[in-house]
Amino acid sequence: MRANFIFSEVLTGLRRNLTMTVAMIITTAISLGFFGAGLLVRTEVDKMKDIYFDKLQVSVYLKDNIKPAERDKLQQQLSDSPEVKGVEYLTQQQAYERYKRLFAANQGLISIADPKYLPASFVVTLNHPERYAVIQQGFSGSPGVDEVSSQNVILDRIFNLFSKVRIAALVIALIQLFAALLLISNTIQVAAFHRRTETSIMRLVGASRWYTQLPFILEAAVAGLIGGLLATMGLLLAKVMFVDRALAEPIRSGTIAALSYGDIMWPTAPLVLGIGVVMASVAAYVTLRLYVRL
Repeated sequence: MRANFIFSEVLTGLRRNLTMTVAMIITTAISLGFFGAGLLVRTEVDKMKDIYFDKLQVSVYLKDNIKPAERDKLQQQLSDSPEVKGVEYLTQQQAYERYKRLFAANQGLISIADPKYLPASFVVTLNHPERYAVIQQGFSGSPGVDEVSSQNVILDRIFNLFSKVRIAALVIALIQLFAALLLISNTIQVAAFHRRTETSIMRLVGASRWYTQLPFILEAAVAGLIGGLLATMGLLLAKVMFVDRALAEPIRSGTIAALSYGDIMWPTAPLVLGIGVVMASVAAYVTLRLYVRL
């Protein structure tokens, strides 16, 4: 009987303040959507790191006047480094052939290239590609070395851009969450005011304070759950309408990692739903304890 009563009170409360409930759900859904987007951006960055880091190499470009003894010594030093997995020496002609393979899709770049302008180099594969700076610092300025270059420099800029996008999404989410908390608080106060006579009677007949507050907390929790479901649906729609269409070519070529439905459903969706329910419940409980006497 008590469970049926609480359930009916929750439904009644949601219907009685329908406009405020809808506004609360929409605000919560938007904030949780931005939060979920931030989580997915982090997932995408992690996937791209997995794709690129295994392929990253450091190029040690050699001066034209390097002596064979200096070249052999440098190669031995590179091979002996604990950071290095493998070392490959490329002559100018081999460097040119590698250049053509790398830019096979852009004939304009190949047409302007000349083997004599491509220096001989060592192509270094690292055990831990993210530690490319160790090789750069250790071998820049060595005898016979013209420049030490790494693809990581470009990727760091890309990952930094992704990180800024993620931070921006989370900041917007926090602002929206704050607005949702205020709206939840106001909605609970209005609902409690409209039902003050009923709750007063319940208190007079012996109902505990917790028992009279529980329907309001459950109302907020239901609204948070619906908001989380809408946010998850929004993320799924964004994948279909934006990610899969706008980024189809980069995904197909392997430049950008594909975002799967699994990435959204786990762990993003449970986190979004959980935060929606917990945030709304806590906001309702705090409001009832501080501003409403039931």
